[in-house]
Amino acid sequence: MGLTHGGTVAGCAGTLRTDGDAIEPLLSVAEGGDLDANPGGSATTGRRAGKAGLDDSSCGRHHGSRPPARGGGKKRGLDAPANDHALGRSRGGFSTKIHLRAEGGGKPLTFLVSAGQRHEAAFFVPLMEQGAVKRRTRGRPRLRPERIVGDKGYSSAAIRAYCRRYRIRITIPRKRNERHRGPFSRALYRQRNRVECLINRLKQFRRIATRYEKCATNYLAMLTIAAILLWL
Repeated sequence: MGLTHGGTVAGCAGTLRTDGDAIEPLLSVAEGGDLDANPGGSATTGRRAGKAGLDDSSCGRHHGSRPPARGGGKKRGLDAPANDHALGRSRGGFSTKIHLRAEGGGKPLTFLVSAGQRHEAAFFVPLMEQGAVKRRTRGRPRLRPERIVGDKGYSSAAIRAYCRRYRIRITIPRKRNERHRGPFSRALYRQRNRVECLINRLKQFRRIATRYEKCATNYLAMLTIAAILLWL
């Protein structure tokens, strides 16, 4: 309307409020914590399937989400335990740690997430109990590898006893405070570089390197999607 007529067409808008969304599209992807039994076809079988590497990596600091809008009801996730978010204080700050198990070729098999201050040795057995590989011949999928190449953080009496129980050969350097010394192959230990390269490829995804998800299940789902893309 012209300025001579004056007045406004409509009044001021009222207060706007956000509405919570109860849909969780990533929960089904995050369940299980590992890939399919045969994510890469025959690539995981044969010579490369006999070895696996272990490592852990801390992602960037978590960016907190905006505060909930005013109104009734609780913000989804605030009533969940702190451990469900896999966030904690470490030397690197407020972060999440990724515990990863890879096959001999450097492709991801299974992974777990925890708070940044959790030690990697506590997640050795859970990593070994998941991530089965389909055999070329008939039979149950193979769950445990022939050899493990791991970081020094996985060197403990409990882990070595677990490997002896299931006849898993290990290539893990011992710590300085350990009394018992045994044979150690530096040539085999160099293969752990494949796990380091895998973590580097995963961190090429910005959403993995810098966590944006509030809940650990959603972050684990994004990690699963990134691992699938590496297999493709």
